[in-house]
Amino acid sequence: MAIASLATRPTALRFCGMALLGSWLLAASAQVTLPMWPVPATLQSLVVLLLGALGGPAAGVAAVAAYLAQGAAGLPVFAGGTGGLAVLMGPTAGYLLGFALAAWVAGHARGLGAWSQAAVLLAAHLLLFVPGVAWLAGYVGLARAFEAGFLLFIPGTLVKTALAVALLRALRR
Repeated sequence: MAIASLATRPTALRFCGMALLGSWLLAASAQVTLPMWPVPATLQSLVVLLLGALGGPAAGVAAVAAYLAQGAAGLPVFAGGTGGLAVLMGPTAGYLLGFALAAWVAGHARGLGAWSQAAVLLAAHLLLFVPGVAWLAGYVGLARAFEAGFLLFIPGTLVKTALAVALLRALRR
């Protein structure tokens, strides 16, 4: 095997390093918070889209899994500097788990044209609300969960999805 091919092949160490870096970016984005009840608005979904679209489905999901593991271990990586298993059982748990689904779907946006990429990223962004609203409904009821956990987030979802597409297109140049 040529040395050049070794340098271009993804290795397990590189993959783990990228997942760890992605988890830290996700943790940092969780701290950019607009306090809302029962679910705060953060920049996390933007980062989730970028992790998947830039790294691919496996790397995006690995970064989310590393982030969730850090939070479960008690590190203050969740919104507002919180951590621990209580957060993973609280009202926002469905959204946190939905990040993995969104990262996986966003990973399929790699190499697509602008409109196709935008459609995939919007679908990924919207899909993270499915487990989020479903879980939140157990706390506040379905109607309130749909209103406070989905409808209020639509403007931000559209802006963050458009920003993700713009960033990806700029990086592609």
